Amino acid sequence: MTTMTEASVREFKMPDVGEGLTEAEILKWYVQPGDTVTDGQVVCEVETAKAAVELPIPYDGVVRELRFPEGTTVDVGTAIIAVDVSGGAPAEAPAEQAQAAPAAAAAPAESVQAEEEATPPARQPVLVGYGVATTSTKRRPRKGPEVKVPAAAQAVQTELNGHGAPAAVPAESRPLAKPPVRKLAKDLGVDLATVTPSGPDGVITREDVHAAAAPKAAEPAVAAPAPVTAPAAAAPVVSHDARETRIPVKGVRKATAQAMIGSAFTAPHVTEFVTVDVTRTMKLVEELKQDKEFQGLRVNPLLLIAKALLVAIKRNPDINASWDEANQEIVLKHYVNLGIAAATPRGLIVPNIKDAHAKTLPQLAESLGELVGTAREGKTSPAAMQGGTVTITNVGVFGVDTGTPILNPGESAILAVGAIKLQPWVHKGKVKPRQVTTLALSFDHRLVDGELGSKVLADVAAILEQPKRLISWA
Repeated sequence: MTTMTEASVREFKMPDVGEGLTEAEILKWYVQPGDTVTDGQVVCEVETAKAAVELPIPYDGVVRELRFPEGTTVDVGTAIIAVDVSGGAPAEAPAEQAQAAPAAAAAPAESVQAEEEATPPARQPVLVGYGVATTSTKRRPRKGPEVKVPAAAQAVQTELNGHGAPAAVPAESRPLAKPPVRKLAKDLGVDLATVTPSGPDGVITREDVHAAAAPKAAEPAVAAPAPVTAPAAAAPVVSHDARETRIPVKGVRKATAQAMIGSAFTAPHVTEFVTVDVTRTMKLVEELKQDKEFQGLRVNPLLLIAKALLVAIKRNPDINASWDEANQEIVLKHYVNLGIAAATPRGLIVPNIKDAHAKTLPQLAESLGELVGTAREGKTSPAAMQGGTVTITNVGVFGVDTGTPILNPGESAILAVGAIKLQPWVHKGKVKPRQVTTLALSFDHRLVDGELGSKVLADVAAILEQPKRLISWA
């Protein structure tokens, strides 16, 4: 018979931390068996194909077991840690009872209320730096007979999908629940089709999801299975003669490789180059560093290059678009989420500054500083790397003159900035030492022709050569 200790153990499952990702690697555990944890405490750090993310535990208790060692890649929905909760929820009925008579679903209100009071609601896991996704999980429809839906339930369904529901719908329709509840069920690995609703007219509530997430009671006379030992994480392997090392490709590097292959062989790339005298821009950078309005902010050439690109996009808005292959449409974006490519120990990532087009120069400087700092700490969230429209990659920090960058998937253009070097340059009819750099703009030739691409690149170059144009063109 199941003991109270066993019934009080709750399993926290790997949530989907990046809208549709199927797995994540456990980078580091912050707790060990026997440690006390509280609701909202970060227990581990995981790496997805997009970023490293910290996971908080959604309830109080004592850690009983870590199911996987560091370095293990775990599927979303798999239990990763077991916690012995104080005053935990009672165990659910065995599967045979759950599948018995439909009368079980029509329990008296008193028993439902007692169950809800016995199960303290756990806070929905919210990832550090990552908002709750707005999309709901789509699950395979379940077959079953046609059932009548009350009018109130039809109203809820109308709210969820934007149109009225018929008086009678198949039982294979999605369970009634609002988007926040669906997100909670997704994070806890609960199939809404298996949850007994307690809300008005059959609507599933947060408490219903938490109750379903509680561990099920073990059947009588059946010993608890021994914990499964996870295989050791794949590590670099050195050949017997030490002449080669094989490194498993995973996480950010794996996702980057797949994205670049898809982009390179889907979008027809064109790259144009221009070499420009940026001496005046470099002088302006030094002046801004002394400006009180920029005190404490990150001021460097990249700031003015980013602003120049934003002004060029404003003058040539058609460059800020994407190609919809499914519908054969060009999607013009009336906002700019400016991506900044960043090299990290985990690989190349491209977080973006949301609505960069609407920011003043000091605001843009502040956003750049936050973006770089977060990337260096390895704390860039998946949300920060989604929705980019145009990207800048600064290869000049490595002393490289220029490059032919590959488009970030879903974007139409990417600007590469080369090293800024003192070079002989003809200035006002005389050869003088000037600060010079080379810019390279790659664009998707399906939606950006040579004229448009050339205008954007020429505008960026003109602004960097004469930064006063930032005032007259912005």
